[in-house]
Amino acid sequence: MSDAELVQRLLESVGIKPSHVLSDDVARLEVHQNHVVGAHLLPGLEVDTTERDDGIEAHLRLLPGARFERPIHLCFGMLPEKGLQHIVLEIDVEEDASAQVLAHCTFPNAVEVKHRMDARIRIAPGANYSYYERHVHGPGGGVEVIPHATVELGEGARFKTEFDLIKGRVGEMDIAYDAVGQAHSVLEMLARVSGSGTDKIRIHEKARLAGEAARAVLTTTIALRDDARAEVFNTIIADAPRARGHVDCKEIVQGRAVAKAVPIVEVNDPTAHVTHEAAIGSVDSKQLQTLLSRGLTEDEAVDLIIEGMLS
Repeated sequence: MSDAELVQRLLESVGIKPSHVLSDDVARLEVHQNHVVGAHLLPGLEVDTTERDDGIEAHLRLLPGARFERPIHLCFGMLPEKGLQHIVLEIDVEEDASAQVLAHCTFPNAVEVKHRMDARIRIAPGANYSYYERHVHGPGGGVEVIPHATVELGEGARFKTEFDLIKGRVGEMDIAYDAVGQAHSVLEMLARVSGSGTDKIRIHEKARLAGEAARAVLTTTIALRDDARAEVFNTIIADAPRARGHVDCKEIVQGRAVAKAVPIVEVNDPTAHVTHEAAIGSVDSKQLQTLLSRGLTEDEAVDLIIEGMLS
């Protein structure tokens, strides 16, 4: 299969028409297993890649003051049923640069696939960087996903990341982000995941507010069914004056599913303030009865409630 055909197959697997991203005004990079199959750069973005036996190393650099009107598109995936993909990603967002990245990770036929990503993200003072990660997995849960990242935010920098599973079973997932924010920086981390069967989910996000008036919000929403299990350990540490943070975790459990949520807050300055909220339970009975009265089956009603919670 040619590189162009692989790009098309990868994009179609995540529900994207190739014409929407294969245009001159969209910066992009596509990787199939350990091979770069497509790339298009625009002024203000530098990308260096090295192919390895088990994946790739990539260094993305947004130059000072660079602005991108349309999201940069990244696609990492594997079409075979079995294999390993290890992405080593280094991202430098220089001063006053601003960009959104839409990243799709797709393993639509996975039976025994392992996807590991080790990322280091540095966001310079005044820069603004958003990273939206969307996953497509196979229906049998044969995927092991291990995204780990460290994030450094300079003074006044902003970083937002969202993680969504949009199709297929989770399989096994271990998300770990460790971020440090300097003065007046703003950090948002959001994860939305639905697990079923024997899926196993672990999320550990940590934010250290090291600079004055730094802010962070960590939000996790998980829905579990069958024998799925989830553990969420989210931490905010406020070391600086007037730092502000909030940890929010919501989990819905059905059947024999098991959920654990551990919000951790630590405040080391009398003018800092961090709050937390965690809730674990079944679907709302009033919502369920309302939908059942409108002719939906219980499974259809639960699906609709979960879809609304994760949207």
